[in-house]
Amino acid sequence: MRTLLITGPGGAGRTTVAAATAAATAARGLRVLLLSADHGAGLDTVLGTPLGAGTVPTQVTGAPGLWAARIDATASFRKDATDLQDHLGALFDLLGAAPLDPEEITELPGAEVLTLLRALREAAAGAGTPDAWDVVVADLPPTHTALAVLSLPEQLRRYLRRLVPAERQAARALRPVLAQLAGVPMPDERLYEAAGRVERELGAAQAVLQDAGTTVRLVVEPGPSSDAALRTARAALALFGHRLEAVIANRLLPTGSADPFLGGLSGQQQKHLKTLYTEYEEHGHQGTAVHEVPHLGRDPRGADDLATLGRTMAAAAHPGPGGAAGPPWTVEDRLSADGYFLWRLPLPGATRDSLDLVRRGEELVIDVAGFRRIVRLPSALRRCTVAGAALREGVLQVRFTPDPQIWPR
Repeated sequence: MRTLLITGPGGAGRTTVAAATAAATAARGLRVLLLSADHGAGLDTVLGTPLGAGTVPTQVTGAPGLWAARIDATASFRKDATDLQDHLGALFDLLGAAPLDPEEITELPGAEVLTLLRALREAAAGAGTPDAWDVVVADLPPTHTALAVLSLPEQLRRYLRRLVPAERQAARALRPVLAQLAGVPMPDERLYEAAGRVERELGAAQAVLQDAGTTVRLVVEPGPSSDAALRTARAALALFGHRLEAVIANRLLPTGSADPFLGGLSGQQQKHLKTLYTEYEEHGHQGTAVHEVPHLGRDPRGADDLATLGRTMAAAAHPGPGGAAGPPWTVEDRLSADGYFLWRLPLPGATRDSLDLVRRGEELVIDVAGFRRIVRLPSALRRCTVAGAALREGVLQVRFTPDPQIWPR
């Protein structure tokens, strides 16, 4: 199964591009699911099909093979909160607190993100079945929020391992004895069960996002503000190991207009479009392609308009083979020749001013333009000290030299 994650700056038209991509892909005879976090009627208008309540996919009128679903964050959050209360019943008793009734539960900020991750996981869970999706197209929130979505499973799993470490779970059989010695109730068995369930769900969501068949497409309207936004997004995606498959230049105006106003706008778009081609295709940035989508002169509506857009971006309807699985960093052994190991992480688009690096015990804390990732070092590098770091040609390079006090002799 292929998963296409569509995002971009707010107002760039990512929902329309996601719908057109899904429709064009389904036109190739594939079974396609379009997922969206859009709460308004925008997606219904673009598709020309009213989407039902809940997450049950609706077949799109006039587009055989295409189904669409809008995630329901409220219902999902209420269900999760109720299940969590049931698992933590003993803790509520210990604190003397009364659990909330389902009618009192209102979704919190961020619930939409978790619901979207769950929808992606559930779509991937059907792979190999007769009703499996060939391609899932996800209409993600604007870029900054989307990047937070993509990094969330890994971050939450790290927090969970710190709060409920494996060694503490391994000592569950000793809880009655420890409770008597400490004189206070110990965590209930259901707490560990809940932690294990959350860990499995987060792991499954992370597996979908890091799968070789999952790629990202950025939608931009070429202009002065799009260049900086793209560079930041490109660096953040690389930081978390996500492959940027394509940049979609959306709402391009026709060239050669005799009207000075339209001609000026078109000229500005073409100038920044040329920059996109130079930075991505001519420099061969990780196989990233640039696709052009023209302005229809109106807001797209219905299967016919989607088909028109799909024909102009036919190449984008053919998802690539996907990216390489595994961590985005590499370690080069230069110990014999130069006396150090070289840890390399590609960060195209990053600048020295936007980059921060800290060694923290057995981990590296990397911050790029406000996006942070904590990386656990390979075992050999944990026995080393940092000798220096540099950002060269879009690649972060960190030198590690063996610590003589702990390095094996």
